[in-house]
Amino acid sequence: MPGGSNGRTDGSDETDEIDSRAASGLYGSSRSERRQRDRLTNGELPVAVYGLGKMGLPLAAVYAETTGNAIGVDVDPAVVDAVADGESHVVGEPGLDELVAEQVDAGRLTATTDGTEAAETARIHVIIVPTLLDDDDQPDLSTVESVVDDIAAGLAPGDLVIAESTLPPGTCRDVLEPHLAAESDLSPDEFGLAFCPERTSSGTALRDIRGRYPKVVGGVDDESTRAAAIVYGELSDNDVHAVSDATTAEAVKVFEGIYRDVNIGLANELGRLADELGISVREAIDTANDLPMCQLHDPGPGVGGHCIPYYPHFLLDRTDEPMHVTRTARRVNDEMPSVVVERLERELERVDTDLADASVVVLGITYRPGVEETRASPAIDVIDALHERGAAVAGVDPLVDPADYGARPVATDDLTEEAFDAAVIVTPHEAFDRIDWDALEPTVVVDGRDAVDLSETAHREYAFAGSSDGRPPRRERTPVSETETGSTPADGEPTPRRTDGGNDV
Repeated sequence: MPGGSNGRTDGSDETDEIDSRAASGLYGSSRSERRQRDRLTNGELPVAVYGLGKMGLPLAAVYAETTGNAIGVDVDPAVVDAVADGESHVVGEPGLDELVAEQVDAGRLTATTDGTEAAETARIHVIIVPTLLDDDDQPDLSTVESVVDDIAAGLAPGDLVIAESTLPPGTCRDVLEPHLAAESDLSPDEFGLAFCPERTSSGTALRDIRGRYPKVVGGVDDESTRAAAIVYGELSDNDVHAVSDATTAEAVKVFEGIYRDVNIGLANELGRLADELGISVREAIDTANDLPMCQLHDPGPGVGGHCIPYYPHFLLDRTDEPMHVTRTARRVNDEMPSVVVERLERELERVDTDLADASVVVLGITYRPGVEETRASPAIDVIDALHERGAAVAGVDPLVDPADYGARPVATDDLTEEAFDAAVIVTPHEAFDRIDWDALEPTVVVDGRDAVDLSETAHREYAFAGSSDGRPPRRERTPVSETETGSTPADGEPTPRRTDGGNDV
């Protein structure tokens, strides 16, 4: 072996040891399926999970719970130290703190920064690190390939490698398998490789991993599929859906994300019609969704997170097909933060205020309520667009520091001590429920999520796409005395009444 990184030389003792490891692996095993499952669940087949992020740590904890012998690997020493102490660094995952503490205390879960050492110990290797995009919106596989290098350094015949990281279709077949074979000096038929995409959401990771949805598995060969199906048959309470091959499994995950991006793009395009049609598009969408064949998503200020905005690019510009629908939806969703700012600028003009001279507070920086994740968050682009137009921008978020994203930080409970020309609701955190809107100085409020009901306040409200209860987008700011006497605003527009709560978007 080159460099002897695996300890695989022609020495007879080492050869005997490798032969013994090969015989005890899951891939290519001649043992009965029942015996293979027993060995998986009694700790005889150590599992290494590479990547202890928001999805990786819950996965490692469930592997420890199921197999009794899991090693978590991460490049961040602080993350590894926390896990080694039985602590979870992931915020907002119910039950994860307790599960990590329990598994570490029982000696079923350990953590290390040494991926090569973990690979030499493990027989099953699970990759769950992010696949991001480079500056040209092309998939960046460098983090995945770095993990593959570590795995290859300890890969033995009979080992099974599982990729849960979302990958462009064809990556296992065309990139990972050749890479593993070349760096380990094993032939492709000596180890297994399967793609088994994570199907989890922040805030429900443990529930999802344990079996909320069927688990998709697809190997580069039939034996890899069979071995991966055994693993997830124990890990999940739901069905294991074996597909034809790894490339099909990779496509399943990417297609799921593209569907959602295209659907949201359509909803956003329809939402932009609310002003011109003079209706609440949200009400129309909710009513259309009464039919099971219609499943329109919610419009909003954009699409964020580490999944949906990225996955279309795993196929765009990588296939001969132009993919016009996917490309258009991505463009529409990318435009939404600018659309929100344009709507704000227009609403300010109606009260004779120039956005360039305005003070604006952005409510919600993370991409989802209650989730400490800002990757591709629409709020960041909203802040940037406001700065470009000369506005003074403040930000409120209970989970992250708005100053890190270019906004002057303001605490939720300190809003009543401030005066702003406008507020933009991007991400409706639960903490915002305690905002006393009546105590705030009257302002222009652009609500991108149909998150608040300001019909009984002195604020001028603009709800993008309208309200789910049928209220059109705009409600003029009305003096309290006029509201009490039932008068209409000066421009003659009636003040609609809101009779129920808005959607939890």
